[in-house]
Amino acid sequence: MAKNKIVYFCNECGHESPKWVGKCPGCGQWNTMVEEKVTVGKSILKSGRGLLAPDSRPVALSSIEAIDEPRIPLPSDELNRVLGGGLVAGSLTLIGGEPGIGKSTLLLQNVLSIRSKRILYVSGEESASQLKLRADRIGKASDNTFILCETAIDRIFTQIENVKPQILVVDSIQTIYSPEIESAPGSVSQVRECAAKLLRYAKQSGVPVILVGHINKDGAIAGPKVLEHIVDTVLQFEGDRQYLYRLLRAIKNRFGSTSEIGIYEMAEKGLREVLNPSEMLLSQNREEEMSGIAIGVTVEGARPLLIEVQALVSSAAYGTPQRAVTGFDQRRLNMLLAVLEKRARFRLSQKDVFLNIAGGLKVADPALDMAVVAAVMSSNFDIALPHDIVMAGEVGLSGEIRTAARIDRRVAEAQKLGFKKIYIPKGNLKGMKSGNFKIDIIEVSKVDELFRDIFA
Repeated sequence: MAKNKIVYFCNECGHESPKWVGKCPGCGQWNTMVEEKVTVGKSILKSGRGLLAPDSRPVALSSIEAIDEPRIPLPSDELNRVLGGGLVAGSLTLIGGEPGIGKSTLLLQNVLSIRSKRILYVSGEESASQLKLRADRIGKASDNTFILCETAIDRIFTQIENVKPQILVVDSIQTIYSPEIESAPGSVSQVRECAAKLLRYAKQSGVPVILVGHINKDGAIAGPKVLEHIVDTVLQFEGDRQYLYRLLRAIKNRFGSTSEIGIYEMAEKGLREVLNPSEMLLSQNREEEMSGIAIGVTVEGARPLLIEVQALVSSAAYGTPQRAVTGFDQRRLNMLLAVLEKRARFRLSQKDVFLNIAGGLKVADPALDMAVVAAVMSSNFDIALPHDIVMAGEVGLSGEIRTAARIDRRVAEAQKLGFKKIYIPKGNLKGMKSGNFKIDIIEVSKVDELFRDIFA
């Protein structure tokens, strides 16, 4: 006979505990345990039995024939690049992002453009008329796309049997619930149970399933971390809603690389692919002489990008110096300012320093350090940097310029966009043929060498 009991789940990692604890034993996070009712009985045992075929047998690894997974190409080349070539048959893909960032728009404009596949779009957040208005705004229509506004997982599978889709989209997984679980939709047990049922359906039918998930205030996908372990691919759709650009990156991909990113621009009729993001992120008036601007080369995944670093240094008008940063790690900026104070003898302790990464991007690449310190000193001296130079290199605590990864791609990207000179760490091109590049490559080993060459 089935009976109810109360257990506690961790919102971060899904760890189960019979009693409440302040610190999760699984991931070590504080105040993440939530109380839920679970039903122990035949229904739970039956629903959790076997994610794959129930009659599986052990097979010798040497006797298994390796075959290429069939893929379904999508209309968006950027999405195909991040997925590794397209959707894999029978795969479970999760797309996460902040509310309103464009996840539903990205999926809707892709599925509406697929004419050769029958698609079922399950929406638990919007009505059919709202989706119709969005589809008309995008300007595309398909007779093979079916809309289902439902949140109960059992009724969803009933309609799946009727429609027999070739691609299934669920928007979003936090709104779907199973009647077998007594907790509210979006809870740990509901998200885990519904995702497990969708995984069994994908593996047994060979139909690719795409889930949409929101992220919490910490930037992680809402619900337990076990959701990320269940799915085959986790894509993160990120960007600042005040800006036009959106980045799609793979956090986990069982069928491809996690080093690719896709870049989109939010337009009036949906998302538009950005084919050459470096030209979009740089100012069009580079010929003007303005201090406090430096161009750096960063690498997002395996894709090099040229971005503009803007700095403003002024005297502290209110006594205590301010440090304001947009798109860069503030603690790393404080470290770089300390290096300039100690190693390069520049006095910045009584000055306000403001730093901005143009275009609304958030950059964590340490190779952008050289461009940051160059922009800070350019604003401090009120001397404009030459508009045809670019730099890439990490700054160490002793003031040394450390090597940057994928330096050949960075140099090639700068050369492609017409820059005349690039500053890189000394010895970074060791083992490579620098004669293949037409751009002037200058190697520096210390920050003071960089300043002498630039401001001499």
